Amino acid sequence: MSFAFDIIVVGGGHAGAEACLAAARLGVKTCLISSDISKVSAMSCNPSVGGLAKGHMVREIDVLGGEMGFVADETCIQFKRLNSSKGPAVRGTRMQSDKDKYSARMLEILKQQKNLTLFQGEVKKLLIEQDSCAGVVLADGSVMNSKAVILTNGTFLNAVMHFGLTQQAGGRIGEKASVGLSDQLRELGFAVHRLKTGTPARLHKDSIDWQKLTPEWGDKSFYPFSLRSGTKPKLPQIACYLSRTTEETHNIIRNNLHQSPLFSGIIEGVGPRYCPSIEDKLTRFPERTSHQTFLEPEGLDTDSVYLQGISTSLPPKVQDEFLRTITGLESVKILKYGYAVEYDFFEPTQIWHRLESRPLKHLFLAGQINGTSGYEEAAAQGFIAGVNAAHSILEKPELILGRNEAYIGVLIDDLVTKGTLEPYRMFTSRAEHRLVLREDNTLDRLGKVSQNLGILSSESLEKLTELSEKRGFVSDFIQQTKLYPNEATQTALRYLGTTALLKPVTLEELLRRPEISGKHLEAFGLEKNLSPEVLEPIEIRVKYQGYIDRQLQLIDHAQKFEEMLLPSEIKFSEIRGLSTEEVQKLELRRPRTLGQASRISGVNPSALQAIMIFLKVHRERGNKNERHLSLENPPIIS
Repeated sequence: MSFAFDIIVVGGGHAGAEACLAAARLGVKTCLISSDISKVSAMSCNPSVGGLAKGHMVREIDVLGGEMGFVADETCIQFKRLNSSKGPAVRGTRMQSDKDKYSARMLEILKQQKNLTLFQGEVKKLLIEQDSCAGVVLADGSVMNSKAVILTNGTFLNAVMHFGLTQQAGGRIGEKASVGLSDQLRELGFAVHRLKTGTPARLHKDSIDWQKLTPEWGDKSFYPFSLRSGTKPKLPQIACYLSRTTEETHNIIRNNLHQSPLFSGIIEGVGPRYCPSIEDKLTRFPERTSHQTFLEPEGLDTDSVYLQGISTSLPPKVQDEFLRTITGLESVKILKYGYAVEYDFFEPTQIWHRLESRPLKHLFLAGQINGTSGYEEAAAQGFIAGVNAAHSILEKPELILGRNEAYIGVLIDDLVTKGTLEPYRMFTSRAEHRLVLREDNTLDRLGKVSQNLGILSSESLEKLTELSEKRGFVSDFIQQTKLYPNEATQTALRYLGTTALLKPVTLEELLRRPEISGKHLEAFGLEKNLSPEVLEPIEIRVKYQGYIDRQLQLIDHAQKFEEMLLPSEIKFSEIRGLSTEEVQKLELRRPRTLGQASRISGVNPSALQAIMIFLKVHRERGNKNERHLSLENPPIIS
């Protein structure tokens, strides 16, 4: 039996869902292969979407035409804006979702998508023709041909689950590991390593003493991820509950560390630094007498409660013992025990920024197999891989977002140029231009990219255009409308608690005052009841204009590096002034621009200067391959 598709996406997680939707919406014949289609976009761990920097990526996916943000809005059961009292660069949206409804809603969208076939099966190996990937071979021997393949296998490649000192093959309870693919790619020269992740126990809600716990409600205001969503959540909003571990909890865990696969040497893979297991926490922070945990209901129609912050791979018997020492869990019933998963991933320096693998053409990699952690990081990669796989078939330019354009650009550039030795998680601190990479201005940053991409529906594009035009109108209004120091104006200013005018000012100048908000300008003629998605980005731009301008200058300076293309055939070993380490790293990464070379660990500013001199000399000798390079005004290297 043989099938023919333009693109085959292997794996139905968050990366796979976005990849196949992006490709199908660009008009290419796409097939999603998953071992269990009913579990597409399953929330295997925390039942939430977003967070600091992660929420930024979700909004970016939405503006470009992806689905994660829209589905999160549709299934939200608690909304929070994190760091709401801090500066706009570090605010982040987080939504807890009904995990079953999230998966079901995404599956519904996939089933309705044109050009997309959903196929339940197991991929055993890739079909290789010369140096290209030409399809997949299924477990039953069937061959499915394609022009490109996108691997989004998550934590399933040669995956092993650890329950104490007991191991079981699989990437998730009840689901088999994917065996064969990583071994095949290792034989083809790919560098394959091991990582580890984990998950906490799931508790029965009726066995928890909720009266002993502190309720944590979400925000009253609702700011959806998607510009296509309404301004109010569709589902009832619930509370999560705060509890803490005790000294007794810690003593039980410490006394049983010899039964942890993490500390007995059984697990070799590196775990996530920023989401450690409770065993890790006690070892790394021995002075702490207590650790907090949030009890998060996994949905409106389920008895299952997620125990955030207590990821563990200790034996079930030990989990029974220590969980019952946590406040409110004295009589808890455990539905699923926590466990660790160890799995293969591919060193991400082996992929191009378009997420196509370097060793094998027409093979794209996205998600946790590139060393990342988190649904949002996976979805972002899946979307970019889906677009670029489709564009390679349609002979369109590749989609590469810059570090100054999107957190997605920061994510992929970090992976490709720096690599990772542990599960990579996005933070606002990873973005050097985070003041211009805010949640509120996602449309301003990526609106034109989205229009050129052509994935969004005409209805969605029309809404985005209307929003953009509305922001433009309001900006023009506050720039052009002047206030004069007459009695009516001074009375209104006194009422607002701000100082009187000494000279005429525009509304924009008035808005720069710390005590004046955008809503206050309604007293001076601004349209009333403007939505936050219209007013908020304008207010932030005005109040932070000086800081934003300085960052834009830095971006302009850095952009000179990004525009300096390196010839694909350049031999770094021929450049005088480079150390052996620098030559080795540059040859391994093969950066496309001087900017990418500058971000490779171990490549010093002196090396960049040497590369620039080398290229300038060759250009002056009339080397035609340097026609894309402009060194008339080279950037200053510091």
